[in-house]
Amino acid sequence: MAVAKKDQERVIYAWMYGQQARKDGKERNVPAYWAEHAEAWLQGFDGVPLGSEPNPVSDRLEAELDEGAVAEGGG
Repeated sequence: MAVAKKDQERVIYAWMYGQQARKDGKERNVPAYWAEHAEAWLQGFDGVPLGSEPNPVSDRLEAELDEGAVAEGGG
């Protein structure tokens, strides 16, 4: 997903401010100012590297893989 440069910068800043809040011993509550980018703020607070979100797995994963492909170890 493409993110506008300005939005990307705000995500980075939210993450950095989250990290700083943890270092300052503050509570794990997202300030109202960062509500729009709360996920990035919380990742920073929790020490999760920015951009390390797991890729979503398809709901139809079983349908996409047949037993033969799994048994052979590839597709």
